[in-house]
Amino acid sequence: MAAVHTEYDPPTYPDLTTVPKQPGRRRPVVIQGGMGVAVSGWRLARDVSAAGHLGVVSGTAMDAVISRVLQDGDEGGHYRRALAHFPSPDMAQRVLDKYFIEGGRAADEPYRPIPKLTLDTARAGQELAVVGNFAEVWLAKEGHEGVVGINCLEKVQMATPTALLGAMLADVDYVLMGAGIPREIPALLRAFAAGQVGRISADVAGGSSRRYICADPVDLLGDDLPTLNRPDFLAIISVDQLAAYLHRDPEIRPDGFVVERPPAGGHSAPPRGKMQLDEAGDPIYSARDEADLAKMAAIGLPFWMAGAFGTPDQVQEALEAGAVGVQVGTLFALSLESGLTDKARNQLINQLRAQDLEIRNDPRASPTGFPFKVATLSGTASQTEVYEARPRLCDLSYLRQAYEREDGAVGYRCASEPVHMYLKKGGTEEETVGRKCLCNGLMANIGLGQHRKDGYDEVTLVTLGQDLRGAEELILRHPKGWSAIEALAYLQEALPAVRLSLA
Repeated sequence: MAAVHTEYDPPTYPDLTTVPKQPGRRRPVVIQGGMGVAVSGWRLARDVSAAGHLGVVSGTAMDAVISRVLQDGDEGGHYRRALAHFPSPDMAQRVLDKYFIEGGRAADEPYRPIPKLTLDTARAGQELAVVGNFAEVWLAKEGHEGVVGINCLEKVQMATPTALLGAMLADVDYVLMGAGIPREIPALLRAFAAGQVGRISADVAGGSSRRYICADPVDLLGDDLPTLNRPDFLAIISVDQLAAYLHRDPEIRPDGFVVERPPAGGHSAPPRGKMQLDEAGDPIYSARDEADLAKMAAIGLPFWMAGAFGTPDQVQEALEAGAVGVQVGTLFALSLESGLTDKARNQLINQLRAQDLEIRNDPRASPTGFPFKVATLSGTASQTEVYEARPRLCDLSYLRQAYEREDGAVGYRCASEPVHMYLKKGGTEEETVGRKCLCNGLMANIGLGQHRKDGYDEVTLVTLGQDLRGAEELILRHPKGWSAIEALAYLQEALPAVRLSLA
């Protein structure tokens, strides 16, 4: 089987530490943030990569994205073009047969459900995830020689093995992962590159035994499995102590780090120590939550700075501190090539232009328990009254937590699901307070929100970083909006030239 949730004895691997990286891989100054779901889609990543930097696609919920794009008719035929290059034509065809609708579904027709993630995801769900992530990376790499990365979340671990296998089938150059401690990803990538089963440990609340989430390239692709290259792995961390821990052991050592400060968008690490909130209800961070950059430089691995590094001066500041460059999300999320709908982007740009764009670091919104940045926009799930009008349900389920039942079996619960169901599964009512359905909101951000049979349409829930200085400057220069290339040019203004070096 390709995934199991029981005790697992892996085969004896070859010396996986000798699996080579791709030679001559460039170290870009700018990493375009991997913003989910598909805000950092293939179009944006392709343009950034073709310009000589690191374009990054989101690896979150790509099974849902490709299934819904295909149901909407795949305008332009892009995903079908990618699937024509998938190494297993039979697997690609199964996905097309199940989800592609010529001309697209009717506007009032709900999207078809897809298999839910579990520790042992159904075969059809694994194939959909592999194919979806392959297609996204393949499209991002099409037509240029630049490097492309994929970003995944440690908190969405049930999706990780199949997502990264799909990305590697498309010859992804970098893997980036945060929202947790991604200590097992280097071994997973080495295993796939060796054509072996890859596995990561499963976090099971109350678990009495160790369980794993696995993907078997040979089982899934058989004779169609090509030779895979091992991508570089960049661990997204917030403090130098975690970097030192990951660097200490060659088995878990990444190829570099992204040092993400608290203002960064999406999920962020909670403050160290007891959680305290300011007058706006945002977590209060202190010097304890900042990495010591001298210690980061002393580790000896390349690192990039993220979270309030979206201006030329901030880029220069990062370089002077020893960083290779910066990771920037907000400038690219607001760019014309991002996956946001025109409606969502225009609303953000209009409020930015009016200097009325507020980004909260909501400590309760995410079912993961990590603080999550939310743009305060009218008519969106950022408003309590709008969100409370939404039927409380959990159907995409990417952020579900596995837990052990009394009988030893594994169950799944989400703090954003109906409260009575969550309590029945052993959760507490306190854990449900203020929680929002990120999965459906993020799908709505890119125009793939569900239309439900009762007539309810999912509303958007937009995330951005809290430092808007770069965006405020760009809107003055480009009042109608800016491209990814214009954002890159702005970020490099303090540099004497585009600075690329070899690994």
